Amino acid sequence: MRLPDTRRCAADLNLSRVVVAALARIRARVAVSVDVDADADAIAPCGALAHARGATCAMRRWNVNGRRRLTCRFVELSFVDKHAGGISRRSSARSARTKTTTGARMLFARSTAPTGDWREVFQREFVDALAPNCSYAQTAKLLRRCVRTGAVSFFDIERNPEKFFEAHRMLAKRANDCGPGMWIRFTVQFNLCAGTVVALASKSQRVRLKEMQAKGKLGCFCLTERLAGVNSGLVVNTRATYDRERRLFVIDSGGDDGTKNWISQGLTADVAVVIAELVVDGKNYGPHGFFVRLRDKLGRLVRGVTVGDMGAKTTGNDLDNAWVRFDSFTVPHDALLNKYAGVDAETGAYTKKPGIRTMDMIGQRLFTGRVAVAQAALSFARKLYDDTKVYSDAKKCTMRGSAPSLSNVPQLNSLYDEAYATLARLDSYVKTCETELCACLRAKTIPPARLVQAIAVAKIKAVDTAIELTFRLKQEVGSYALMSATGFDNTDFLQCCKFAEGDSRILSQKLARDCFGAFTKNEHGDTGVQSEIELDLCQRIASIIDEQRAVNPKIGKIEAWDCAWREVYRLAEVICERVMHEHTPSGAHMAARSKL
Repeated sequence: MRLPDTRRCAADLNLSRVVVAALARIRARVAVSVDVDADADAIAPCGALAHARGATCAMRRWNVNGRRRLTCRFVELSFVDKHAGGISRRSSARSARTKTTTGARMLFARSTAPTGDWREVFQREFVDALAPNCSYAQTAKLLRRCVRTGAVSFFDIERNPEKFFEAHRMLAKRANDCGPGMWIRFTVQFNLCAGTVVALASKSQRVRLKEMQAKGKLGCFCLTERLAGVNSGLVVNTRATYDRERRLFVIDSGGDDGTKNWISQGLTADVAVVIAELVVDGKNYGPHGFFVRLRDKLGRLVRGVTVGDMGAKTTGNDLDNAWVRFDSFTVPHDALLNKYAGVDAETGAYTKKPGIRTMDMIGQRLFTGRVAVAQAALSFARKLYDDTKVYSDAKKCTMRGSAPSLSNVPQLNSLYDEAYATLARLDSYVKTCETELCACLRAKTIPPARLVQAIAVAKIKAVDTAIELTFRLKQEVGSYALMSATGFDNTDFLQCCKFAEGDSRILSQKLARDCFGAFTKNEHGDTGVQSEIELDLCQRIASIIDEQRAVNPKIGKIEAWDCAWREVYRLAEVICERVMHEHTPSGAHMAARSKL
């Protein structure tokens, strides 16, 4: 019996080229069909097959005459990954019954994950595989591969949070030369989308998440809208109305104003966490999260979902950013992430655990994201300084006497000293925040107000300082800063960091508002007034608001608050410095000259 046409075999069984290449090398004289219990790419998740070892791929050669039943005790294929520098991957199948009536039938079990320490696998299969100027389709494919390997699990965010943050840091080191697209794609996938489901899902929803990772599916986080962007906080116009008769939710953007925009990975995502106002029996219960499917099994958008490209950007064009619109988009009852709040399928009654705020229900991953963003910004700035110093150390300058290198120019030399001391202080502070947050993640508890405040400070100070230090360095190294592939061409990554996971201005407003609120109520909590200068600024803000109300008794609360915006941001700066001082451990770097 002859081996069938491999192209027909692949079409019939929806196999990947990986399996087709293996079948093409098998010299058995049988008609072969293969059943796989997962996506075909899961058999060899690390790339295209270069060849199958040996003429028979370590299989026995079967000569089949008539109706005969054979048992294959062990089948082993050796895969060689072109993208991993020729590193061998093995896929084995346990004992399987092979039946030869019209052909042979072999059951291949799912392959084992790439061997080695997770850092080695993640670095080799994902971080080192990045390259500049990739299309968003290429980086999306790479992330799917990373997801399937399981080197980093969706559930590491609560089971091994240190690993979760380390993976982010490893990937952030490539932002200088490859751009920020893949780092953003990774944190959207593992933090905002999967991480939100881990935090808020029921048991059945967690099972769906496991299946999502096994199949290498991508997700996005639909929060920001055209009239509710990064300066709006957790405010959305999209509504999810419960239909009791059909026992489902109808999600609707309500027109262009509620269209989700700047949704990272929105064009390539298979699923999404959608943040929408929950409406039950005409009553609005505020923003809630929904875990929904955007595409069917054939990759087509489901009914009620429309997406479009936001267009070219100054950086990160290897990441797709989309607008997403929902028009009478129906999702099942179990799409609502219901760990803290839910709707009874039968009665339509809304229930919510006492003491749970909106931020607790849908904003928990903003805390992990802020730590990751802070670390990414510091990593980018440090690598930019490291790379630039290598250049300036070797750059000779005429008329420099006994110290002819550019690095010895006084202002640049001083900037290097200041920058490294400042970055060391911030690294230490952010690490402290990470350690405390990891304890909460492992315990599956909501971070206390004091830690939430400290994390907000970490994000604000790390990003703002990275932007400042990067700009100052650019002024001191001449035309080098205009060259591509120096890292300066990707400094807009820091702009992305500034508005990601809570715009820095909004976070500053919240720090000041919490402190002022405690002041007006004469409370002395962790986020209240803690120093004389904070007390003085609160008194000045109160005085400005009173003056505005005296002039215009009808002035709104927001308008009156905005009149004191300078004092508000000054109060936030003072809080940041105080909180950093309280949380930063003592050490040699504290004595170093730094300027924040």
